[in-house]
Amino acid sequence: MTKAAVPLIFGNTQGYKLNSMRMKDAEFEYLTHLAFKQSGIVISEAKRDMLYGRVMKRIRHLRLNGFVSYCQLLQDSYSGEVSEFINAITTNLTAFFREDHHFDFLQKVALPHFKRHNVDKKLRIWSAGCSTGQEPYSIAMSIERKLQNWDAKILATDLDSDVLSLAHHGIYDDLSGIPVAYRSQYCSDIDKYHQYMMDTKIRQLIAFKQLNLLAVWPMTGRFDAIFCRNVLIYFNDETKRALVKRFYSLLKPGGYLFIGHSESLQGFNTHFTLVGQTVYQR
Repeated sequence: MTKAAVPLIFGNTQGYKLNSMRMKDAEFEYLTHLAFKQSGIVISEAKRDMLYGRVMKRIRHLRLNGFVSYCQLLQDSYSGEVSEFINAITTNLTAFFREDHHFDFLQKVALPHFKRHNVDKKLRIWSAGCSTGQEPYSIAMSIERKLQNWDAKILATDLDSDVLSLAHHGIYDDLSGIPVAYRSQYCSDIDKYHQYMMDTKIRQLIAFKQLNLLAVWPMTGRFDAIFCRNVLIYFNDETKRALVKRFYSLLKPGGYLFIGHSESLQGFNTHFTLVGQTVYQR
């Protein structure tokens, strides 16, 4: 594919030639290869329409004249578009207390375990793939009142810089899923549009950081629990095995790994023990 510069076309897209807005096989292969190389995300032929729609939004935003121009822009190391491309293809479906059985397990099984074994009263939890923040805030609400005088911290990471910005601010217009008791304790109505802000008590428990799961992990200490839910489904088996192995090494003995409802470690030959519904223990 040529790397020659292609000028931007300004104005609306109605005058573009139809052919320029088609995603040919060569462009599809380039974009899927780039997605895998940068993030480990596997985009199959079945998701071609999804890729087309999300890249088209970038093409229109940048006022480019088609997929060839966009692929050329991605090859320009100075454009910064690769990170925007990864943000565009990342799926960020999330909700407060999603898969609520995990939070029941956290409160009824995991927290009593930590109280018995963590004599230093220190708790570290990692929310890997935190999206717009509903998961780490749900974890924080689950533990805040039950660990008084503990040194508790939640690391929340995601590849998408845009969703991390939203998560950091902790402002939401939909509190669906949050138990009523928690809403009164941890959510404040901040304006006439009924936007709500997460309370300082739980915001201060969470540190939001950008992290590519396939890159170097800067964390040195071990975690008591890792939530990596509905993330493994985007990777191939080789990448899944490597990630699960890294999670195991970063968990304390007895620590818990929470994965998504459609995910399983069966057949991965890990040292984890299944102890709950998609909950594994080291």
